[in-house]
Amino acid sequence: MKTRAEAWDRLGKSSFHLLVIGAGIIGSRIALEAARAGLSVAVVDAGDFGGATSSSSSKLIHGGFRYLPMLDLSLVWESQRERRALMDHVAPNLVRRMPIVLAAYRGRPRGPMTAAAGVLAYGAMCGFRGTGVGLVGARAAEHLVPSLRTEGLTVCGMFDEGQTNDARLVLATVAAAADLGATVVNHARVVGFDRPSGRLAAAFIQGREGEEAVEVRFRFVVNAAGPWVDRIRQLEDPVCEPMARLSKGVHLLVDPQSEWHAGVVVPMEGGRVAMALPWQGMLMLGTTDTDFEGDPSSCAVNTSDIAQVLEEASVGLPGEQVRADLVRYSFAGLRVLPLGADSTASAHREHLVRTGRFGMVSIAGGKLTTHRRIAVEVLRRLPDPRLSDLQLDDIPLPQAERAVSEPFEPALDPGVVQHLADVYGRDSEAVVRQQLRHPDALERIHPKGPDVWAQVFHAVENEWAITVEDIVRRRTTLAVRGLASPAVRDDLARVLALPYSPGLGSSLRSSLMDAELMQ
Repeated sequence: MKTRAEAWDRLGKSSFHLLVIGAGIIGSRIALEAARAGLSVAVVDAGDFGGATSSSSSKLIHGGFRYLPMLDLSLVWESQRERRALMDHVAPNLVRRMPIVLAAYRGRPRGPMTAAAGVLAYGAMCGFRGTGVGLVGARAAEHLVPSLRTEGLTVCGMFDEGQTNDARLVLATVAAAADLGATVVNHARVVGFDRPSGRLAAAFIQGREGEEAVEVRFRFVVNAAGPWVDRIRQLEDPVCEPMARLSKGVHLLVDPQSEWHAGVVVPMEGGRVAMALPWQGMLMLGTTDTDFEGDPSSCAVNTSDIAQVLEEASVGLPGEQVRADLVRYSFAGLRVLPLGADSTASAHREHLVRTGRFGMVSIAGGKLTTHRRIAVEVLRRLPDPRLSDLQLDDIPLPQAERAVSEPFEPALDPGVVQHLADVYGRDSEAVVRQQLRHPDALERIHPKGPDVWAQVFHAVENEWAITVEDIVRRRTTLAVRGLASPAVRDDLARVLALPYSPGLGSSLRSSLMDAELMQ
């Protein structure tokens, strides 16, 4: 993989078959599929790879249970197929089985169908193969979800979904595209286009502070900018009508009181569900679904969002589990939905693809689960013979394959061993090798978390990490664990600013430990 500096230099000196704007999960997969088909590809993102919606999801690769009442049966079928493919073949280290308990309570909404009928219909969509579908009693449900409220519980259904580290899935996809020759650049914003012959032929891209804007020439361009999709379309055609609207989803991370063996969903009004899912040793609660207008960059969690998530979670969980003082971290993401008069919660989740007046193909919406199918569909819209018959395959993402050995020293903390294996799969060996140049690389960054300094060095050298936020939010789990303290951030900034030296990890570790233990 090239460094970001090398990629930025190449961006302004080369001409590409395809420029992809936006490197969330869909944009990065478009770049990968195009590179695999033999096209020269550049993919740029105004922020970090997966830095917006694609790292702010519910972390589920799901078969579309909540789409059954909407009668989106084709979406359910596609989602179930993709869940199996990602879990079994494409990204087995990053997509893993997550049992889900569906809990319906007396006097609470059940949706258009009862919980029992819903889970059975869900299983029937794929012949009950690999779905874990069934009905369970209150006692069995309480064993899986120790905090589950059983008072008033009328029906418990159960089914399997997949859970993923969404940020790492994006990075693995970007890395696979780069390995095939794609030029990948984060923190690079498209600020305009050139169309000398009535068709877009070049984009003007502004990089980070101190980098001069570059002109990138291309034959085709795809707009996969997520919440910013209409803003990029307006750069192509200032009078174009919007094609999408936005919905804000908020999640909270809290400390669990005991180990959970499954997640739980509880039906809410308007076809929504409240979720509580075990995640990185914590409990993730969510999610909201409210209209959002304005600058997508301003999307943030407010006090009313937190109150709503905690109140809805309290339907299925005891009050002592859903207190505001237990919240370690919160995040908000934006869903891109079709225009319509329905509420965002009941809006259909299908994606939209449109070709602009001057040739740009724009993709809006879609699901994390079906991102591969969406990428192939988008590329088929481009008039290139290499893409017209493009087929989806299940080739594994190299960085998302499970570790084939245990490349760890016997003395290494078992919690760190498991963490590195879970996050990096077969690349965990490359992370561990950082200790050859940084003797203290396998020391914890924060005494209360499993992340180690080797991950930081690896992120800067091999994963295009540029800012502190890139590291704490998407290359490590520091932020979501509530461990990205000012002391942590200051020491990470030193890593980003200073040349590497063998003693750097040791000095950073000692200063950080002193600062954290004094708090």
